[in-house]
Amino acid sequence: MPSFLTRRVTFAAAHRYRRPEWSQERNDRVFGLCARENFHGHTYTCDVTVAGAIDPTTGFVIDLGLLDRVLTAEVRDRFDHRNINLDVPEFADGKRVPSGEELAAFIFERVQGALGAAAKVVEVTVAEDATLSASFRA
Repeated sequence: MPSFLTRRVTFAAAHRYRRPEWSQERNDRVFGLCARENFHGHTYTCDVTVAGAIDPTTGFVIDLGLLDRVLTAEVRDRFDHRNINLDVPEFADGKRVPSGEELAAFIFERVQGALGAAAKVVEVTVAEDATLSASFRA
């Protein structure tokens, strides 16, 4: 039976929703105010939950130092004080719309790739504020 551990990291970033192949009118119709030319920002909260067996020596599911290094590299360093549409290559040029859903899926993939077999990522939740969050689960 696995145990679960959740670590929270925060970052401040700007974004807007826009499909470059659509007209501005269509972007406005689909994305509303979030499609405006001026970007807007959030202080995001990102919860990453991992699962695994409890190590009988340490009592941990994962080495917290390793998890923190991965979250720093894959989340904070990548997104903090950035414009996601312009500064994060995987979201630039309309490759991905920086919605909460896309951010959660992307972070899930990156963190799992960096952790390898050290632990299994089972859920990533990204919240723009206290009223809106999106999760990606294994």
